[in-house]
Amino acid sequence: MSPASTNEKDNDLAMADSMLTNILNKYNVEKYGLLQETYPANPDNKITYLAEGTMQKRNQEVSFLWPYSGMLSGVISLYKNTGDEKYLRILEERILPGLELYWDNIREPFCYQSYPMFNGESDRFYDDNDWLAIDFCDLYALTKNEEYLHKAQDLHKYIYSGWSDELEGGIYWCEQKKTSKNTCSNAPAAVLCMKLYNLTQDNDYLDLAKKTYNWTMKYLCDPEDSVYWDNIKLNGTIGKAKYTYNSGQMIQAGVLLYKATGDEQFLNDAKRTAKGSYEYFTKIRRGINGTNARFYSASPWFNVILSRGLIALYEIDNNPEYINTMAENARYAWMNARDENGFLGNDWTGNDSKPFKWLLDNACMIELYSEIGNIK
Repeated sequence: MSPASTNEKDNDLAMADSMLTNILNKYNVEKYGLLQETYPANPDNKITYLAEGTMQKRNQEVSFLWPYSGMLSGVISLYKNTGDEKYLRILEERILPGLELYWDNIREPFCYQSYPMFNGESDRFYDDNDWLAIDFCDLYALTKNEEYLHKAQDLHKYIYSGWSDELEGGIYWCEQKKTSKNTCSNAPAAVLCMKLYNLTQDNDYLDLAKKTYNWTMKYLCDPEDSVYWDNIKLNGTIGKAKYTYNSGQMIQAGVLLYKATGDEQFLNDAKRTAKGSYEYFTKIRRGINGTNARFYSASPWFNVILSRGLIALYEIDNNPEYINTMAENARYAWMNARDENGFLGNDWTGNDSKPFKWLLDNACMIELYSEIGNIK
């Protein structure tokens, strides 16, 4: 990517560092070395994103795996973009030891489960492990520590244990609830395969990336706008909700496949999905300061995953429009939408502010602020 001005990039990195420090201080659960789900802690918090149902583990002491994983992505991104060893120390001394409390070494193949093992067995999600495996690939690329590559490969084995012949293939969403195959478990699996291929040059990973990518496109791409649906049930019923991260991962997978193979079809796919996503997920909204601007939908982490695809595409086609809008949204949110504790809600316009700020909505911003300073 072409660099932004030095001052702007420094400002973005300072925002990322400030968010990281603030989260580690305020969300801290010292008893476990983990983080809480919301700040302030919400005693009536109900988790709605698990297969087990909305009432699972009410009054939990610490966050679930998904929000915690956003911290790993964010600190890796900060380390990558600054080279500052303090971020590697935070990873090695704080984030990664906490992550291992979620490691299920009882049920094979081993992987990370949705809540720490000290509370017993929890559901295990293929997509949760996708995101972590991708992070471990990125961390290995930065450090050359073989431990991180082996972890990514182990998680890859777990993820593909969720592939089955129903619907001609595809990976389930949840190991304990094999009722649907979702874009969020398959698209990042294709990205993971490509990252492992680039690190190892093992053609089996490249072949599996193509197979996973093609399956996801066949079953879950809306032909009208090239934006991806959420899931397909085993009876063939499509769950037609659309979320930014699903399309973002297929954009990134397409770019990675194009770079590895030179096949223009993958690049053309990525361009169509990027265009469709921009048109579908953005609209002109009035910000809290009274100005009108184009904003992505109110789902920060999903948007950050979309940004990975948009940045990858930008590096190929040099069209900054889609990712610049994301960067402008993020900077606007920092200036206008933070609460008295320095945290953001899920709406970057600042108009819809909730009293309890979700860890994931803030952890993901560490990555976004770390990355947007590289965009011209």
